[in-house]
Amino acid sequence: MDITIANAFLPHTDRDATLAFYRDLLGYEVRKEVGYNDMYWITVGHPDQPGVSLVLHPPAADPGVTDEERRVITEMMAKGTYAILTLATPDLDKTFAQLEAAGADIVQEPIDQPYGIRDCAVRDPAGNLLRINEEH
Repeated sequence: MDITIANAFLPHTDRDATLAFYRDLLGYEVRKEVGYNDMYWITVGHPDQPGVSLVLHPPAADPGVTDEERRVITEMMAKGTYAILTLATPDLDKTFAQLEAAGADIVQEPIDQPYGIRDCAVRDPAGNLLRINEEH
């Protein structure tokens, strides 16, 4: 089989904060933005990875999600336990310094993990946990 990843999905709650983080801070290009009422689906991606996109979507926009499920999703997002994405960078310390200087929500400073990677962790404006690995 020849199957690749085309899209990954993360929830977001604030269009402007999402664009400021992913577009302005991380340098991702906006590939598509679709709005419906006060909800936005924003597709972004790294300029060097045209075949891989991240779709930032309104949480629980599905009409089949109950109010109780929406409450749980909101609580999990606030704690950073609803969605996780792992990114990679060739210079973790430089990337971390830029994130820290921009006021990103730092979860873990760069560290050498016992399982062989060096990484750090931040939360995006919606609370999604982003782990950032150093590429070798």
